[in-house]
This record gives sequence, C-alpha cells and structure tokens, in this order.
Amino acid sequence: MEVILEKKDADDWVYRGEGAANLVLAYSGSSPDFIGKVMRIQKAERNGSKRSSSPTALTMHERLLWKDLEDVVSSSNKELASQLYVKHVMSPLLGTKFVDSGMHVPATRELLETVEKNVNFQRPASRVDAAKVDTECDYVLLMSDHSIFPSGIQEGETCISVEIKPKCGFLPSSEYIDEGDAIKRRITRFRMHQALKLHDGKVSEYSDYDPLDLFSGSKDRIHKAIKDLFATPQNNLRVFVNGSLIFGGLGGGAESTDSVIEDKFETALEGVIQGGDGSRTVNFLQLIAEIVHKSGVMDQLLEIQKLDNLDIDGAIHAYYDIISEPCMVCTELGRDKASNRYSALHSLPLDEKLKIVKDFLIAATAKDCSLMFSFRPRKDGSIGSLYNNVYLESTNQYYDYKVHFIDLDLKSLKNLETYYELDKKIVSCYNEMMNTKERLKLQVQRLVKVRTEISYSAMEDALLEKLHVRCFLNGV
Repeated sequence: MEVILEKKDADDWVYRGEGAANLVLAYSGSSPDFIGKVMRIQKAERNGSKRSSSPTALTMHERLLWKDLEDVVSSSNKELASQLYVKHVMSPLLGTKFVDSGMHVPATRELLETVEKNVNFQRPASRVDAAKVDTECDYVLLMSDHSIFPSGIQEGETCISVEIKPKCGFLPSSEYIDEGDAIKRRITRFRMHQALKLHDGKVSEYSDYDPLDLFSGSKDRIHKAIKDLFATPQNNLRVFVNGSLIFGGLGGGAESTDSVIEDKFETALEGVIQGGDGSRTVNFLQLIAEIVHKSGVMDQLLEIQKLDNLDIDGAIHAYYDIISEPCMVCTELGRDKASNRYSALHSLPLDEKLKIVKDFLIAATAKDCSLMFSFRPRKDGSIGSLYNNVYLESTNQYYDYKVHFIDLDLKSLKNLETYYELDKKIVSCYNEMMNTKERLKLQVQRLVKVRTEISYSAMEDALLEKLHVRCFLNGV
C-alpha cells in the first residue's frame, strides 16, 4: 500500500534547515515508515512566476545537454529531474555508498500548508521573505537522516553529526582566465567571496577558513581548516547531537563563535567526547579532522570538482553557442581581442561544447554540496561493526563513523550567466580590497616616517591613530 503524507502527519516533522530551493524537516514520530528519515519540501519564490505547465522540467537546451539521460530529460518537474540526476550522475561519480538519491512520496496540499505554519517561526526572516512552501507540489522527497545511524536513536546512545560545506578545493589554471583576473590562480574563490560578502553585509567577520587546507590530505592542515570553520561557521559548518542542532545556523549563516557559544558547545559534548571542561571541544575538533583525513572522501569530491577545467571564463563561451545566442563576453571584449583569445573555443564541434558545459555543471554541484560526518562512541568490549571506525588518541576512544554527500542538486543551464557575473563581481571586490590595503599601508608608512623626523600636532597624532585602526579593521 502506497504511503501518503496527510495533514495529520504534519506535527511529526520538525524543522531541520533549508537552502535556496528546499526546506528540510526531520521525523520525530513513531511510524516505522519514517523513523530515521528527513523530508525535503520544494520552495517557491514569493514574487516568482507560476509553475510552468510544460510537460518536461528542463528547457530545450537542457534537454540537449542531458540527452544521454532519458528519464532526466523526460521528467515532469525539476525535483524529480534533480533526484534522477543524483541517482544517475552524482552517485556513480562519488560512490553509491556515500550518496542517497531518496524517493518521492505523495503529499497533500493540507500537509504542506500545515508544515509551513508550523515551521515559519523557526526560519530565518530573510528566507521567509524570499520564498514559501510550494503548495502546488503534490509530493515530497524522503531521504535517510544522515545525522543519525539507520537504527535510529537507541537508549543511552549518542550520535554526533557534522555537516560541512567545503566549497571549491582547488585553484583554477585555465588559459581563458583574463590577466586582470589572475588573482583567481592564487586565492581560492571562497576567500575572495568573503570580501564581497563582508562588503555587502552578508557576513560580519572575514573567515580564516581556506578550502585548500581541507582538501590538502595533510592531517595538520585539515585540523586547521576544521578549527577555522568552528571559529566562523557562517553556513559552512553545523553540528547535531541525536539529530538536534547544537551549533551553527538553521537556515542561514551563523555568527562567529564567542566564549558563550563555545561554553554551551563544550557542555553539549559531555558524555560523548571525553575530557575535562575546556578540552572536549579541542578533542572534538581533532576527531573531525581524523575522520575527514581517514575517510578519503575529499579526494573523491575534488576529482569531480576538477571536471571544471576551463573555469567559468571558458565555459561561458560554449554556453552561448549551445543556446544559439551571440556571445555577450566576446561582444563586450570587442571583435579583435575576442577573436584572438576565444576563437578556438567557438570553433569546437557542438558535442565538445556540450561536454564542456555539462562537466562545468557537474563540477558546480560538487563545489556546492555538503558532507555529513556522523559518529558515535563504540561500546566497551564491542568487536566488529558495519561501519568504519577511527581512534582518537587524546581520549583513548574508538568511534564508529559514516559519511554521506548531500545537496547534490542539478544546476540550471541558465545559471552560467549568473556564475559569470558573480565571478566578475567577486574578483573586482577582492582586487579593490587589496588595493585599499596597499594604499593604507603606504599612508601609514609615510606618516610613521614623518613622525620620526619632525614634531607633530595632536591632530596629526589622532589621524595616525585612525589610520592604524583602519588598517587593523582591514586586516593589514
């Protein structure tokens, strides 16, 4: 008998978090059909267009792009297309044991409306303003709750899960990167994007996290990356105990970790991580680094990210040819410059252009996904396990652990235009920040020199102090 989620089931689902396109709720009831599951519900933009009546979810050009995936191409909605994309594309690439594509379950409109009423007060205001539950959708996506082990929460057992959004783990080397954007070859996109987010007020503090550390394969550098994520989690780190969030933001970014947050976190680890007050968090961060290093999953993820070998600066040209429109990038550059630099790209056969863009979009999924690292202490005397295990030397404890990739959605072909514009904005903002730092350095150096050579007034001294402060705030 087919399971249908109805209004009476709504109270059994609790808010877990959300991204740009979906809400995620975890099951808290007693039905065997749903224990250990999460439900993903589609969102709809509040000021967006109405649901398309097209028999397929993909555009004409997207159907051309994914023509080898018949069931994806013929999907009647984007959620189904995305699920099949995860099943047929991302799961084989990342490993079937690390990916759960989920299953669709019918849901009534009354369930969706009730769920929205139940969770809206927990959602970040910015998310509520931007989107609502798509009550026109007649199904939800049911997936395993990777923040717990499949058996559910057993009495006396504690499971901790860490969700990490690692972002892009390599520096591009594409020949199509303009010399004015050469900084991309030296600084990761994540770190450059921090400058823009800080400028736009989307984050309150510049993060020290560098994805290159997490993907390095070095245990020490991985440990540094985990500590940096813990210091400024933003939307890149969350921690759950038995499925309940204890650290990080629910549907948006989290504030930097202060002493109050750290004390609460230290208390929450009691009984799971051994150590006295002040040392449990240290041991926890070391444990995560051990699991990330031992699991080897970052290498798999990096391999898929590197399918993007031309960067957006190359892929955008193939994109315009696929959609049969004049290349806006070449138009802006002018005929002579564009002809010399990008003529080879525009001269490629269509199938090669399709592969460039398809690989770019697969890599975009891998750059934007998250990983769930879940672990639990091994019981004394237990031998053998269905799961991998790791030993934490500082506490003399063994832990079972499991790893899963999540948020592996299909990216829209149209996104390439957005990616290109955002990329230019990120690089421009970062270059401006660096130029500002250099100007401030020169001003300080000149004033310090003046200060050592001649007497100065109280007003001049105050100006020097202000410049020092400005330099400090800008990280100089």
